[in-house]
Amino acid sequence: MAEQPCLRPPDSPAAPNPQAHPRDKWSKKMDFLLSVVGFAVDLGNVWRFPYICYQNGGGAFLIPYTLMAVFGGVPLFYMELALGQFHRTGAIPIWKRICPIFKGIGFAICIIGLYVSFYYNTIIAWALYYFYSSFSGTLPWASCDNPWNTPACTNYFGKSNVTWTNFSRSPAEEFYTRKVLEIQKSGGLYDIGGIRWQLLLCLFLIFTIVYFSLWKGVKTSGKVVWVTATLPYVVLLILLIRGATLPGAWRGVVFYLRPDWGKLLSTEVWVDAAAQIFFSLGPGFGVLLALASYNHFHNNCYRDALVTSAVNCLTSFLSGFVIFTVLGYMAEMRDVEVEDVARDKGPSLLFITYPEAIANMVGSTFFAILFFLMMITLGLDSTFGGLEAVITAVMDEYPQVLAGRRELFVLGLITVCFLGSLSTLTYGGAYVVKLLEEFGAGCSILAVVLLETIAVSWFYGIQRFSHDVKAMLGFTPGLFWKLCWVAISPALLAFIVISSLLEQPPLTLFEYQYPEWSISVGFLIGASSFICIPLYMVYKLVWTPGSLKQVRSDNPRAPGWAGVGRDPLWGAGLVDASL
Repeated sequence: MAEQPCLRPPDSPAAPNPQAHPRDKWSKKMDFLLSVVGFAVDLGNVWRFPYICYQNGGGAFLIPYTLMAVFGGVPLFYMELALGQFHRTGAIPIWKRICPIFKGIGFAICIIGLYVSFYYNTIIAWALYYFYSSFSGTLPWASCDNPWNTPACTNYFGKSNVTWTNFSRSPAEEFYTRKVLEIQKSGGLYDIGGIRWQLLLCLFLIFTIVYFSLWKGVKTSGKVVWVTATLPYVVLLILLIRGATLPGAWRGVVFYLRPDWGKLLSTEVWVDAAAQIFFSLGPGFGVLLALASYNHFHNNCYRDALVTSAVNCLTSFLSGFVIFTVLGYMAEMRDVEVEDVARDKGPSLLFITYPEAIANMVGSTFFAILFFLMMITLGLDSTFGGLEAVITAVMDEYPQVLAGRRELFVLGLITVCFLGSLSTLTYGGAYVVKLLEEFGAGCSILAVVLLETIAVSWFYGIQRFSHDVKAMLGFTPGLFWKLCWVAISPALLAFIVISSLLEQPPLTLFEYQYPEWSISVGFLIGASSFICIPLYMVYKLVWTPGSLKQVRSDNPRAPGWAGVGRDPLWGAGLVDASL
């Protein structure tokens, strides 16, 4: 079916008219800013950035990271905030007003959001389990005297003449693998075993918190983020001060920042820098579109984009000091190099390495409670944003059915996410988490962002988009932003996607080598979201009345054209008549 005709010329954009159902608004500007910061600053800032930084040249890595932020991450961050604020709608229906044939991007974003919710909340549930376990006089991962420990368990803190070998396992590692996950009861992906009921309860509590934070919309979530988005910074500061006073902390800092200029000649370093900034800032997940859609029309989203993206990047840099002061301390205690201590990345850094160091500090219980409380709040913020993107997109697409039924719809969505997470709560659940983390939102989300940028810049038109921004802010984006949107950012995204597809390292976890069939399943998971885009294009071409030539000739696209009629496939760069 063809889209509604557009009566307004593209060079004179206007503010949207009031909708049939009044749209929620943020109660305060800070509610919006904290929500955006809370989404962008997540668990990846604490583990992924420090690891990638030291792996790719230490201080020298900051050069490609900064360049990728300036020319890629921040421009797309700005673009999504402006799109959401101008059109005041979610990731699915917004394409009716931009470029209808690309509407499949909205459906792909929602599917990716579901995949992320299937595993990301399980990681928060692990943190909740640790948080509960921290309320004890002696932390349960501080010694090898527990029923779950094996002869390989080696506790070297506070002891002399202890030899650390490649076969040694720390108490923290065995607590994580054998007590929290009980992964020894799984034979791999072909035998993941039963569900850990303790983790099931933790996940149920997490989703209960998420539901009551989102069920009323931004009126409730905007209040919750005052705690969940600010508390991590208080905790990070406390942990930084404590880490700086530990023996050997300086070794970790030197290792973290020591420049290795030779690394800059490696393509892999630039790919890692670009991937880190895009995943960290989060364009393409539909979250920025959704959150900005509840802003006032003339809100200064340009300033918001600069401030929140700067906060995100600085938080990543700060978290590196928090992590590496502790890694330096552990290297001092083990009498090994920092590199040997810091070989693990991902959740292992959060659930093994750092807790191990905390267990051997003075006041270990207090710092363990603080650390895992920080992890829970960091994770919840990102969950709020990710699910709000899906909620806003679907409710705006089907307002006749879902208007006034937000609480019921959110309950149904949370139930689907909970059921989809059950496989990650099994004895082999960590293997499932790793698979979803690698493929659920890997290349697929980057490809979605690439197509989104092309659709807005090349099909909707950079000049029309600039007119929209001017209508909101009173000024047109500068040449730098236009160049980034049209050419530089898409080129960077294409570079990352192609490089990622060409280089597929073997997938392993805890010395478990993922079988070939599981990699094929992973690619199917990634393709299942992206396939929505070409499928919707085919559907639109088949069901649009008339031939393609007739559609193109009956809907002029000349700039400034104000005639009745609108290209039902490409939108002709005109904003919908409802605006």
